[in-house]
Amino acid sequence: MKKLDTLLAEKLMQISAIKLQPDSPFAWATGWNSPIYTDLRMTLSYPEVRNLIKVEMARLIMENFGDTEVVAGIATGAIAHGALVADSLAMPFVYVRSTPKDHGLENLIEGDIKPGQKVVLIEDQLSTGNNCMKCLNTVREAGGIVLGVIVIFDYQFSRASKALRRAKLPVITLTNFDTMIDVAMDSGNLSQADADTLQQWHSDPENWTPLGFDTVD
Repeated sequence: MKKLDTLLAEKLMQISAIKLQPDSPFAWATGWNSPIYTDLRMTLSYPEVRNLIKVEMARLIMENFGDTEVVAGIATGAIAHGALVADSLAMPFVYVRSTPKDHGLENLIEGDIKPGQKVVLIEDQLSTGNNCMKCLNTVREAGGIVLGVIVIFDYQFSRASKALRRAKLPVITLTNFDTMIDVAMDSGNLSQADADTLQQWHSDPENWTPLGFDTVD
């Protein structure tokens, strides 16, 4: 039987929730050039993949954070997944923004977290870790006790893992960058040269520029 990280990486690539384009890089919101792009909202259109993520996240919560009282999705990408997990566990659900909305009550948390309640965060992807850290601090400021975060796809950047360790936030991931590379190569969808390009980007994503590209539109 395939391990969860391998199985999920295969499914994410099959539905183009992970796209690899070493020769035609994407522009991230951070301003980075990137040969990889993840759109995990795509999983919501595929019941088999959506259900796999929901079931495994619920299992991991029960096995690792059994006294969880509230499930919190990190906006915006993990709102739907968090709601599905909370529903399967019959637990309250909230979602957390990294910045306040610009109208109405300007809430950072949508839903009700009571001081002292134990919360698990749900995140779709972990890259820089900035969004996760902001939401962690928001829940803590509201009085919630954050037990950990469960992530669908982890880019495995050292800056994120170091920041979350300093914040004493346990992180559990369903699949990750290294597994994705292995799966793509095993399936013949990625050459050794392109795998090397992806690893070069991964080692210094902020400063990586693909060959033949000086800027990104």
